[in-house]
Amino acid sequence: MTEWAFWGCAPFLAAAFITDVRTMRIPNWITASALLTGFLVQGAVNGWQGLVFAGCGTAAGFILLILMYFIGAVGAGDVKLFAGIGAWTGMLFTAQIIVYSILFAAFIGWLIVLRKREAGSRLRQAASRIAGFMLLRNLSLIKGRDQELLRFPFMLAVVPGSICAYFYF
Repeated sequence: MTEWAFWGCAPFLAAAFITDVRTMRIPNWITASALLTGFLVQGAVNGWQGLVFAGCGTAAGFILLILMYFIGAVGAGDVKLFAGIGAWTGMLFTAQIIVYSILFAAFIGWLIVLRKREAGSRLRQAASRIAGFMLLRNLSLIKGRDQELLRFPFMLAVVPGSICAYFYF
């Protein structure tokens, strides 16, 4: 990934951050424009190789986040946004952003749990879900009910994750 691709993607990250923090939603106009412009710019700058680069990045961002969506960790807007991030930055950088974002999300989640003084009950729930999954091999045991899930805007973790990926890539 070249530096210009990150900076080209940054306005979409900023817009998604603002809307996600305000409404817990990322509108389609942000995700679709990130995806479309990522393909257009990569194609214009690097030709067919740029389009393949954008396609691989889109697939990586989409596939990795759709798995998180299925277990209830992120919303559909996050999935579509990471497809757009992938179109701009490619497969490896997108995967690195995802890893850093997950680490930051875990840290933020623990801060929220500790602040609410729910650490004990959350650990017991997690242990029982993992044990149930290991014994019964039922994926539905991993995904919690909506009222049990800890919710916060994933963009709170994606922005610092993107910055870390930029500096450490």
